[in-house]
Amino acid sequence: MGRIIPAADSSDVPRPAARRARDAARLARIFGDTLPDTTRDERGDDPDDRRSGDDWLRSQVPPHHG
Repeated sequence: MGRIIPAADSSDVPRPAARRARDAARLARIFGDTLPDTTRDERGDDPDDRRSGDDWLRSQVPPHHG
């Protein structure tokens, strides 16, 4: 009986740098830049960020719930 060899996963196959760059540009064009350059942990605590979220929330409250 023959031996079964699993197919190579697309992530296992090395791709040239030019193709990787082209694929990355295509994904960014289709889906946009979904990830920020830095994470919240890497950025400093900015109290204005928290306040702006509170302002937004308060602006969403209907007048009769004021």
